[in-house]
Amino acid sequence: APPRAEKMAAATGRAAAPAGYTALAVKFTERQRSPHWLLVKEHQVREGADTAHPPRRTLFVLNVPPYCDSDSLSRLFSRCGHVQSVDICDKPGLGEKKDKLTSKFFDHKTLKGFQVAYVVFKKPAAVQAAKALSQEGPLLISTERHPVKTGISKWIASYEASIVDPKELKAEVDSYMQDYDKKVAEEEAKAAQEEGVPDEEGWVKVTRKGRKPGLPRTEAANLRVLEKEKQKRARKELLNFYAWQHRETKREHIAQLRKKFEEDKQRIALMRAQRKFRPY
Repeated sequence: APPRAEKMAAATGRAAAPAGYTALAVKFTERQRSPHWLLVKEHQVREGADTAHPPRRTLFVLNVPPYCDSDSLSRLFSRCGHVQSVDICDKPGLGEKKDKLTSKFFDHKTLKGFQVAYVVFKKPAAVQAAKALSQEGPLLISTERHPVKTGISKWIASYEASIVDPKELKAEVDSYMQDYDKKVAEEEAKAAQEEGVPDEEGWVKVTRKGRKPGLPRTEAANLRVLEKEKQKRARKELLNFYAWQHRETKREHIAQLRKKFEEDKQRIALMRAQRKFRPY
């Protein structure tokens, strides 16, 4: 048997929201029979803990469907007040203020499945107005004026967006490299100004540029270096390439060691035999 909350939801036509949440009914189109339920509540954190989503002005939304993007949520809650930003994430977490991504080709993450969202309003009263939407009928996400693409139309739009324009890509890469070169030049200029200047404690920062450059090589020195490298490569070459040659070489080396050992034994025995006391 279903729980009591589900029985009440079936009888009243409303979803039973968890404690602290308010259930909002939304539909993708007017022809949709069963609504989808968004769970919303006021985002409450300590002051300064979440800089991207300020308390009292942020609406925390659960159960956001995949076809509902940030623009759809912004239009959905714009009737409650001015929406400053909408941040959709794959899971809840403390957010920090991030630089707005202006790149069309890089740093894009595609979220799949149901997500969570943080809707930041300009005024705190808009959060309470958004929670009061539960008293109204199902809210439409896709309208004739602002349709949301799904199915084949969404796949076609995604495919068209994945095609890269070489000119735009080259312009963005060139702009990035110009900014990077400018940043490197500023760092080098700053390092040159600080070179040899002691800090507050009297320490002097030593850099690579502060060292004396090495003397240029002469032609004879270059030839000697090339000859040493050639000899080093020759020593690294394998004398016996095949495995059976390697085994034969080991066998011959062991036989030579045994032969030398026997010769040394005979030489020692002969020296002991010749060691006699001869006073005259």
